[in-house]
Amino acid sequence: MKLIRIKRNTRNEKRYNSKMGILYTRVTYIKEVVFGIPIRTLHKYRETYYGEIKDCSECNLAR
Repeated sequence: MKLIRIKRNTRNEKRYNSKMGILYTRVTYIKEVVFGIPIRTLHKYRETYYGEIKDCSECNLAR
């Protein structure tokens, strides 16, 4: 049995981009999990309308 696992979780989020305004996008989180408890987020990325993969640091969360 593995103690440390890597899990992916995809969910729809509302983000803000200065060029496009409010943007609804699918964000994928890659997390490190120990015994079912998430420890840290290794990476998060989003897929654009055109199929490109971009890092989430380019978009700020809409507030």
